[in-house]
Amino acid sequence: MRFSWTVDEEKTTLKRFLNNKGVSRRLLAKIKFQGGTLLVNKQVRNTKFEVKLDDVVTIIIPDEGEHETMLPFESKLDIVYEDEHLLIVNKPTEVASIPSQYHKNGTMANYVKYYYNQQQYVNRIIHVVTRLDRDTTGLMMFAKHGFAHAMMDKQLQSGELKKYYHALVGGDLSRLKKHETIDLPIGRDETSIIKRCIIENGQRAVTEYKLVEINRDIAHVAVQLHTGRTHQIRVHFSAIGCPLIGDELYGGDLTKGLNRQALHCQKLVFLHPFTREELTFELPLPNDMEELIE
Repeated sequence: MRFSWTVDEEKTTLKRFLNNKGVSRRLLAKIKFQGGTLLVNKQVRNTKFEVKLDDVVTIIIPDEGEHETMLPFESKLDIVYEDEHLLIVNKPTEVASIPSQYHKNGTMANYVKYYYNQQQYVNRIIHVVTRLDRDTTGLMMFAKHGFAHAMMDKQLQSGELKKYYHALVGGDLSRLKKHETIDLPIGRDETSIIKRCIIENGQRAVTEYKLVEINRDIAHVAVQLHTGRTHQIRVHFSAIGCPLIGDELYGGDLTKGLNRQALHCQKLVFLHPFTREELTFELPLPNDMEELIE
């Protein structure tokens, strides 16, 4: 895969210029030792070479091949967006994001591997940018090569990649406000290998929500994640006494006919890692949540 930039500063080293473009030391090592190339004005150069204004810098990244332990699993993907760098899909419920000791195959990663094989892509390593819990639906992003993954991970860490959810909650709805930010640290629950809890020495977790509507004993909330802790939305709403409908793990109401937590990743907003264009993708609520609201 080839990427090119025009130098926009008076004088700097090739290494520093590429670092400013998001090319990591690890990627430079891959280019150097695995068959890639660094070019300045179509001439092969090393990282110490000094580049100047209007020079054209090109990197050629070797193909990744595939991860042999990631098994393909046939299933039709609901593709929301795809280009040579990114793949965004609509994840259904009852499907894990990646293989684990509980779900070794039949995950979204396995589905994507099957799709890559069918398309005969040269890069078939699965790069998950945004994960979703097994029973959470909605937008899920994959990077189609390691450079795109690194660029999107930076946006994820900096907050440039914004994730918005919709959830249905129950419990003591009088505790909900029209607009609130929940800032409570989350860590592992020592009584469970899966469960998380609010714990003083946990990682900082910040969840912002707005109340959309209350219909009798169910509240519809729009949520923005400002951090990305495991089960963050589920833990935070349980902590304020309003667990998600159908969320058995965190005390949610199981009498509404929903056999999963009522959580949907509804919108992603981010800058394209290479064009820097702002992109927004949105999905409607899934049928089970829409019917419950109605």
